[in-house]
Amino acid sequence: MPYPILELEVSEPLPTLTTGPNDTGLALILRYQDQPVGFLMKAFPPQTTLSAEEVSNWLGQDTIQKILQDKIYAQINPVSTISLPSLTVAICTKDRTENLQRCLGSLLLLQQQSSSKLDILVVDNAPSDQQTYELVSDLPTVRYVCEPKPGLDFARNHALQSSTTELLAFLDDDVTVDRLWLEGLTAAFCENPDAGGFTGLVLPYELNSTAQILFEERGGFQRGFEKIRYGQQLAGNTLYPCGAGIFGAGCNMAFRRSLLLELGGFDNALDTGGPMPGGGDLDIFYRVVRAGHPLIYEPSYLVFHQHRPDLAKLRRQYWSWGLGFMAFVGKSYLHDREMRSQFIQLVGWWFQYQLTLLSRSVLKTHTLPIDMVLAEIWGGIMGLLGGYGRSQRRTQSIQSHFDTHPI
Repeated sequence: MPYPILELEVSEPLPTLTTGPNDTGLALILRYQDQPVGFLMKAFPPQTTLSAEEVSNWLGQDTIQKILQDKIYAQINPVSTISLPSLTVAICTKDRTENLQRCLGSLLLLQQQSSSKLDILVVDNAPSDQQTYELVSDLPTVRYVCEPKPGLDFARNHALQSSTTELLAFLDDDVTVDRLWLEGLTAAFCENPDAGGFTGLVLPYELNSTAQILFEERGGFQRGFEKIRYGQQLAGNTLYPCGAGIFGAGCNMAFRRSLLLELGGFDNALDTGGPMPGGGDLDIFYRVVRAGHPLIYEPSYLVFHQHRPDLAKLRRQYWSWGLGFMAFVGKSYLHDREMRSQFIQLVGWWFQYQLTLLSRSVLKTHTLPIDMVLAEIWGGIMGLLGGYGRSQRRTQSIQSHFDTHPI
C-alpha cells in the first residue's frame, strides 16, 4: 500500500529508482540546489525499477521549466541583506504528545542551527492530562502556556498575548518543518518587508494508507511551487479575495504580531474543535488582505503534514472543510457589506464546483469516492445554514463560563 516519499536533487545525475515488495507507488520531492521545485506521485507495481531515463521522462518539461525559472530569478534577484526580525513559533496542541514531540524535534534542530533567536511556544489547549506539560518541561528552550478554554483560536489568541516578538508563526502539532523552513520565511520577509502575513508549502509527511494517498491525489494542502504576492487584486479572479483557501493553510502561517493585534486577533467562534473544526485560517487570511496588507506565499517555507490515516477521519476532514468554509463565508457576508455580492457569487460557484466533482465521482473519473464529496457538500450546507451563529453562541457560553469560574 505505501508510497515511499523520496527526495531527488535534480542538479545531480538522476538515479535508478525501485519500489519495494509492498509498495504500490512512489512520491518524489524534487529539489534544485536544495530548494523545493516540484512534487510528483504515481502508482507503480511492487518491485518496479525505473531507469534514470524513465525518471527523467516522469519529471517532464514542467519541472525543467520551473528549474530554469528559479535560476533566472536567483540571477536577477540578489540575496537581500535584510535580516529576519524577532520570531515566536507557536504550536497549539491538545493531547497529542507524540505528534508534538516530533514537531518540536524538527524545530529544535533549526533553533540549534540558527543564528537568529527563535522563541518556541507551546500552547496546551484544554488538556485532559499533564503529558504535554511534562514533555515541554524537559525542554529548556521551549516555553509552555496553558489555554483552558477549548478551541484552536482561543489557543492562537493566547499565543498572541504571550509573545512579544515582531513576527508570530503558527504550526499545527502534526507537521514537521523542513530544513529550509526558517530560510524560506526569511526570504519571504526580505523580499516583501511590507507584508502582513506569510504562508508556505505543505507536503505529505507520509503516504502509508489509502486515505493519505487519496487526500494527496486530490491535491492535499499544496498551493504550488511559485512565489505569490497576494495584494488587493488578483488578475482574472472576480471573487478575490473571498475564496481565501487560495492563500495557504493554517498549519503553516506567520503574521506581523502588531497587525494581528490591530485586527483583534483570531475569531474564537471559528476553529473551535469538534462542532466547528475550521474556518479560522481562512478568516484571518481574508482580514489581512482586506485591511490592505500583502499576504505572501513562499514555497521554500515548507512543512510536512501527517495526513489523516484512515478513511473515516478523512471523510470528517472534508466535512469540516465545507463547514468551516461556509461559516467563514457567512461571517464575512454579515460583517463586510462591500463584498456581499462576491460572497453570494462564491457560494454559487462552490456548489457548482462540488456538484461537478460529485458527477465525476459517480462516473469514476475523479479521485475521491462519492461519500467524500458528499461529506464536504453536507458540511457546506450546515455551515451556510447558520453555522457561524451557532458557533458564536457556543463560544460565548464557553467564555462566560470561564469569566464566572476562572481557573
